[in-house]
Amino acid sequence: MLVLALVADPKIATRVAVPTFNPSLAAQAATADSVARDLQRKYDKVTDFSADFVHSYRGGVLKQQATERGTLLVKKPGKMRWEYTAPEKKLFVSDGHKIYSYVPQDKLVIVGTMPTDERAPTPALFLTGKGDLTRDFSAAFDKVADAPAGSIALKLTPKRREPEYESLTLVVEPNTLTLRMLITVDAQGGRSAFTFTNLKENVGVADNQFVFKMPRNVDVQTDGGR
Repeated sequence: MLVLALVADPKIATRVAVPTFNPSLAAQAATADSVARDLQRKYDKVTDFSADFVHSYRGGVLKQQATERGTLLVKKPGKMRWEYTAPEKKLFVSDGHKIYSYVPQDKLVIVGTMPTDERAPTPALFLTGKGDLTRDFSAAFDKVADAPAGSIALKLTPKRREPEYESLTLVVEPNTLTLRMLITVDAQGGRSAFTFTNLKENVGVADNQFVFKMPRNVDVQTDGGR
């Protein structure tokens, strides 16, 4: 649940070319499965990346809407730092073992445990090197109204049922497969979309970026409760 918050809950919440991918044939001959394979091969070669993001959320049942922005750092294996800067400051850090969720306004830190297997039970973990697009998902092309012009949208439906989300859509550039959007849809019709800009791959992100420093005067809640 903590990891899913990074891609679904607004309150808690690459430029390496793939030689086998021919952009001139993308609209004609490439299948969704072949694009998924090429995308997996690309991200197998990406060790870290940084990006700015805009996170927009549209709720299903409650019809909530929210837009937030911030910065993202990812480093394999399993390290993430999502730092929300507006309209409210929030911080979510994974050091590869533990996941820390901190909203200063709430004066609460929630500590979760990173899944130990190689599957990606939530979409965010794909970015950290866990999971496999062709093994864990069924792929199909998708249409995304707010996607950048000329991009490819790949809808990925998990082969085993995931309680937190029903599908994941990755929007990528056709020539480089650079990630531009990550979209999830849940069973209640909620849509969570991350739009990435200034994305830079294999830049040598330092490990100390993923060390969470416990703030003073906060409550701490762990997997087993307070």
